[in-house]
Amino acid sequence: MKNEAIRPPAVAGTFYPGLPDKLRKDIETYLDAATPPALENVRAVLVPHAGYMYSGGVAAFAYKLLAQQPAPPRRVYLLGPAHRVPFHGVAMTSYSAFKTPLGDYPLDTAQIARLAESGGVFNTQNAPHGPEHCLEVQVPFLQTICPAASLVPMLFGQVNPITVGQQLAAFVESNDLIVVSSDLSHFHSNEKAHTLDHQFLDALLCGDQKGVADGEACGQAPALALMTIAAARGWQPRLLDYRTSGDVTGGTWEVVGYGAVAYTG
Repeated sequence: MKNEAIRPPAVAGTFYPGLPDKLRKDIETYLDAATPPALENVRAVLVPHAGYMYSGGVAAFAYKLLAQQPAPPRRVYLLGPAHRVPFHGVAMTSYSAFKTPLGDYPLDTAQIARLAESGGVFNTQNAPHGPEHCLEVQVPFLQTICPAASLVPMLFGQVNPITVGQQLAAFVESNDLIVVSSDLSHFHSNEKAHTLDHQFLDALLCGDQKGVADGEACGQAPALALMTIAAARGWQPRLLDYRTSGDVTGGTWEVVGYGAVAYTG
């Protein structure tokens, strides 16, 4: 597989600060304020991907917990839903790194090639990644807490998430981390959002794949893929934090839900 140029940021300066010093300061502020429970052997997390002013504080619960683990991951599988470009399967990229204001975060090009050559649902295409925000917004947090890791970015298009989980499980090793990027319900009243989101999170926490599939979250598919891997390996989920944009801003209508969940095993 030929590696092409470094992927430039698409949402720096909008979803998160475009200036390095401001970005570092904001991430440090979110991490300092987070109070996750003490958990060991964290193998995966689910985190939101809205603008940092709305969801950064929730995401920081997962990232602070990851920073507290004794050994950083060697490789991060970063899974999220494609919002902009339709396609089939799971799209990886031929980029060699993702650029953010904090610098270039390297991709694990050898592992990406192995996945692409496996004959499964994985393929390599850059078009879906160019305008996509859901993976990019996680990268500055990852650069901060595990700067020595490499990244395998994976966008979900039209694909069976259970099949993805079954096939990806063969590649995930003991010192790898899975990060699922997903917001929860969209554009309801704050009261209804809390109801819908807790239904989704309750299903996620008890391993109810049908409940998750019937729930409301833009990252349903990657969440189901993670649940498939977790069930096979005995990983247990734990809710770290939950808020809506309304809880953050005081708004009561057309809010978006955000949750942070960790899997241990």
